[in-house]
Amino acid sequence: MLLKIYNDNPSPKAIEEAVEVLRKGGVIIYPTDTVYGMGCDITNQKAIEKVYALRGLKPEKSNLSFICYDLTDISQYTKPFDTTVFRVLKKALPGPFTFIFNASSQVPKLLSSKKKTVGIRVPDNNIIRELVKQLGHPIVTTSIHDDDEIIEYSTDPELIYEKYQDKVDLVIDGGYGDNVASTVVDLTSGDFEVIREGKGDLDQYL
Repeated sequence: MLLKIYNDNPSPKAIEEAVEVLRKGGVIIYPTDTVYGMGCDITNQKAIEKVYALRGLKPEKSNLSFICYDLTDISQYTKPFDTTVFRVLKKALPGPFTFIFNASSQVPKLLSSKKKTVGIRVPDNNIIRELVKQLGHPIVTTSIHDDDEIIEYSTDPELIYEKYQDKVDLVIDGGYGDNVASTVVDLTSGDFEVIREGKGDLDQYL
């Protein structure tokens, strides 16, 4: 199913339709403030396994991130961090960043992996944040890559739908996506270490 939702003013009815798919264990594709993502409800083990399979990832080796609605969700999934970090997060989020934290004990159980770290995203996109808010907890997320050698990420929702319509339960058309991924910042040592330069410029928040 392809569902059109406008980022400026997401239709509550359409959001509820998408949330219902997630509640039933569906895998969906959705826009973010960077590239299109694929994900599911973090509490549904079978759906998480389907995401791993669709992306050809091994649970023990892969780095799936969580999309949270805001900072209040984050502390459940991370080990405590200091107020300096919190202040930067408050300024930088919602925004095009993935912050990597030391994971709380809850994360490996959710992802059936031995990972001791977790990536957290709060995208500046009303569609995906409303989905997470209505669902009531975060969703697991991974980026949609393109088969094209020049373009790394798929940006056209209709082409994404053509490719994935038989593989996922829902594709949300939120307009053209970006072709630049999020900036990945490692916070596991307590310092801000940029490990992938992307759309976000961390320097303006430090």
